[in-house]
Parts: sequence; structure tokens; C-alpha cells
Amino acid sequence: MLVDGKWTADWQPVQKADEKGRFVRQTSTFRNWITPDGSPGPTGQGGFAAEAGRYRLYVALICPWASRALMALALKRLAGLIPVTVLNPTLGPQGWEFGGYPGADADPLFGVQYLHQMYTRADPQISGRATVPVLWDMQRNVLVNNESADIVRMLDTAFEHLAPSGLRLYPADLADVIDALNQRLYDQLNNGVYKAGFAQSQAAYDEAVDGVFAMLDELEERLTGDYLFGDRLTETDIRAFVTLIRFDAAYHGIFKTNRRQIADYPRLSAYMARILHLPGIRDTVSLDHITRGYYSIKALNPTGIRPTGPAHVHRLLNA
Repeated sequence: MLVDGKWTADWQPVQKADEKGRFVRQTSTFRNWITPDGSPGPTGQGGFAAEAGRYRLYVALICPWASRALMALALKRLAGLIPVTVLNPTLGPQGWEFGGYPGADADPLFGVQYLHQMYTRADPQISGRATVPVLWDMQRNVLVNNESADIVRMLDTAFEHLAPSGLRLYPADLADVIDALNQRLYDQLNNGVYKAGFAQSQAAYDEAVDGVFAMLDELEERLTGDYLFGDRLTETDIRAFVTLIRFDAAYHGIFKTNRRQIADYPRLSAYMARILHLPGIRDTVSLDHITRGYYSIKALNPTGIRPTGPAHVHRLLNA
């Protein structure tokens, strides 16, 4: 991780644990917003106006948080306005790395090898981890935002004058219920699988797994329409999908969330397939990057051997 702008220790999957052995995730540090006219957003500073070709999105296809942003980019049809750079799926001793794997890109801006070098360009004294996604301002050469939830919301509205869309991922009339479900979905499922996989005690693991499957059971019961809020696709569906599509291929095995698979949930399986086949979404999913990345975590899988399945996920992605 970075300490005062210098890389000081090899990357480790567990950032922090509480007194009961529960996994604690680092909070994001860059929270500026792109807005239509460059005025300040809900957090951070102003000066980031929505302009075609000004910003670049850095993602890793293994990462569900980064894939949230990539899905929003696809659904809002903004790929022509915001170019994307894909990082290597394997987290090495210095964290996220550019190039060196099929489908991974070299850094087109500065030619650096590691993502943490982008972070120190943005803040020479930064301490913490270098995470994806990263939204970078190529005009000012600064890091705008590295919080996926913020990025999804700014992509939903900031570029409407350049790329009008009838889709609202965070519609005002659903804001309160979206926020309420998002919080529980994050705690029990999105981050819940990580809390299970990186638990430092049996009690912490048991608590996390109970939460994961309580949420999956709730979502299965809730899905009486096409999406989590009836017939309206929202950012909550993006949050759910990125975990569901990785579950049977990665979390079920490497994170020991093996009580059931998504394949055991008929409604969730159909829902996952429905979202996968929305325009542009299939291109945001790489099963190769997902399994290569998760099964390369030496703390959980010292040999680095990864499974060849599951067959039903391969069939779904190839359909």
C-alpha cells in the first residue's frame, strides 16, 4: 500500500479487520463529481464539466465495483465520449498492473506500470490502497473520483446534453427506496461475499454467510417483475448483477459461500440472464479475467490453480 506517496508493502487482500475478525473495507478518497456545467457535485470540488473525450475510465474486469461503472457507461451509451482502459486481472505485489495479460491495456496516458503510480500523480502524499474504478480528467491530469457509486450516478445525468437518454438509473421518485435497498444489498451481498472470504474468525464468517444467503433469498422472493423495482431498470440492478454473475464462478469456491449457487435460484438465474443480454452488458463481463483474478489471491489459493467451470455460466455467457 501507499504511505505518504511511497509504495511500502506488498499488496494484501485483507485491508483491515475489526476486533471480531470481520473484514473492513477501505473508503474511497477522491470524491469530485463531473456535472453538466462543472459546478460542484454532492462532494468534492467543482471544475469538472461534462465534455466529450475529456475523461478516461480505468477498470478491471475482475472487479465488481469497477464493473458497476462499466455497466453504467454501456447502458447510458457513453462509450464514445469516455474511453476505457482495462487493467490486468491479477493483483501482484504492487497491486493493480497495466498490460501483461490478454484483454489488459497498457497505460495510454503516462506509460506507468502500476495503478498506484496514477494515484501518486494525483496526490504525491497519498496513503492507502490504489483501487478501481478510477475516473481521470485528461485535461487537468487529475483523478476525479474512485468511488463506483458516485461514478454510476454522475454517468446517469452529467452527459445528458451530449448523449440524451430515456433511461434513469436513479430516478427521483424511487430515490428513497433505491437508497434503502442499496445499503442492505451492499452490506449483506456485494460486500458480504468479501466479508465471508476474508473473515478472520469462524464467527465472522458464519455471520457474513448468513447475511449473503438471507439477501439472495430475499431477492429471489422479490423478483416478481423483470427487475428489482418492477419493470424499471435502476442502479440497484447493476449492483446486484455484478455480484450475481461472479457468484458461481468465484465466490462460491474461493470465498466459501457454498451453501447454494445462483443456479439454485430460478428467478435470480433468469434475472441475471436478462440483464446480461441488455445492449452492451455482455462486453463488460470476462469470465477469464474473473476466475484468473480471484483464484490468483495467494492468501486464499496458494497454488494459483483455478477451476475450469462452472459449465452453466460458460453456457450463459456464450448464448
